[in-house]
Amino acid sequence: MTVNNRQHNDKDVLILGAGLAGLTAADVLSAANQSVTVIEAAADVGGLARTIEHNGFRFDLGGHRFVTDNAGLERYVRKLLGEDCLCVSRSSKILLAGRYFDYPLRPLNAISGFGVVMTVSILFDYLRQRLVSRFIKTQPLSLKDWVISHFGRTLFDIYFRDYSEKVWGIDCQRIDMSWMQQRVQGLSLAKAIKHSLLASRRRQLATLSNRFLYPRWGIGQIADKLTAKIRQSNSVHTGMRVLKLNHSNLIINNVEVQQAGQKKCLSGDSFISSIPLPALVRAMNPSPPAKVVAAASQLGSRDLLTVTLMLNCAKVTDQSWIYLPEKKIAFGRLHEPSNWSACLSPEGKTHLVLEYFCTRGDSIWNASDKSLTDSSIDQLVTLGLIKCDMVFDSLVTRIANAYPLFEVGYQQHCQTIYDYLDQFSNLYTAGRSGMFRYYNMDHAMMAGIDAAEKIMQTPAPVAACRTDDVLNTQTLTTETRSAVLAKALEL
Repeated sequence: MTVNNRQHNDKDVLILGAGLAGLTAADVLSAANQSVTVIEAAADVGGLARTIEHNGFRFDLGGHRFVTDNAGLERYVRKLLGEDCLCVSRSSKILLAGRYFDYPLRPLNAISGFGVVMTVSILFDYLRQRLVSRFIKTQPLSLKDWVISHFGRTLFDIYFRDYSEKVWGIDCQRIDMSWMQQRVQGLSLAKAIKHSLLASRRRQLATLSNRFLYPRWGIGQIADKLTAKIRQSNSVHTGMRVLKLNHSNLIINNVEVQQAGQKKCLSGDSFISSIPLPALVRAMNPSPPAKVVAAASQLGSRDLLTVTLMLNCAKVTDQSWIYLPEKKIAFGRLHEPSNWSACLSPEGKTHLVLEYFCTRGDSIWNASDKSLTDSSIDQLVTLGLIKCDMVFDSLVTRIANAYPLFEVGYQQHCQTIYDYLDQFSNLYTAGRSGMFRYYNMDHAMMAGIDAAEKIMQTPAPVAACRTDDVLNTQTLTTETRSAVLAKALEL
């Protein structure tokens, strides 16, 4: 993508979307003395990585742990949070057929849960699949193909199929393998067993990490801290919706927005979009070629609904997450925020957050708050987790466009859109929704940094600068700030 050749200090950068990608980009640009404006349609910043506060309770939209292989990015987050950066032990379970199984799978735990016969069947099926793969080379396309090749058909049938279809709402044969591939990051049954049997000090897969970073006051504290920093020299606007990106000669000229019923145009030299990729295509004015519009129409999304129950007890579980794959249970995952940070609930109280994966207009999304709350309580009582009289308050939260829907073939549609957008010399995309990719939090933040780096035209790294000075660069030139950040984050 061509980069604007104007002087760095002449840049006005407009960032669409105040999720972690957009805010991280804005922070990097602000530290380099760029003029930055961030606009966000929602009333709060953070996107999916925000924290809700309700009557003294705080909770995330599903719970988000921060894990990264990038030492520079970890230092960045640690310094941002300061004393509020907690290191939390992770323990996750799968609740299946009334039994709890460790996630990731541990052989002894599996034997006690599944029984010897089923465990042997799982291992034999996996070994048979690996043997077949040696002689018959096939390229997996769907989630079903990938899981069977890495875990065997038995585990696919027992766990992965129902859970994945509950999350995405479509058959596993239609779900692209890239979601599972990214989510478990190279994990296979063999690696899970090896991890459980060998106390290796070698570098582990991130998905197997048993510790993670977490802000004392909820994951939204990261976005709040970033916003506070940005506002020291620049602006972040909420409740401001993007209507049009006006362009000519493959240059974005300005963005038409609406806030509190009033419309106006915001100009800039460079633009970073982290709003959903299909929404960006629809907002382009003039409209993109028909094939680009058609590609965007093929990209869907999955919505999320959470039911949070406030309880008159100190603790229900000792888990980070509990996964519930069985379709007879309507929600797919639950977590207890006070297990992540004691500050998220009043003393002597706790709360459970239940995640319902749904699509706007379906029976879950359209259900009343009362029916969702009553149903959630009934299901938890049936599972033996709570008693009815423990619940004294609740809150239902609906999140539209929570996750891009990764159907088989989506990458070709995305490429059509990327090829079109890449022609614009001053437009960059970032983030999970903005790039239509399955990004963890660290990936989203790195995408924001990458977009900022492109705008600042980073020169060669400056070796004389210490990497832990990345957030203390006020005395450096724009070029040096950018180079220091690039070096610190190992870009």
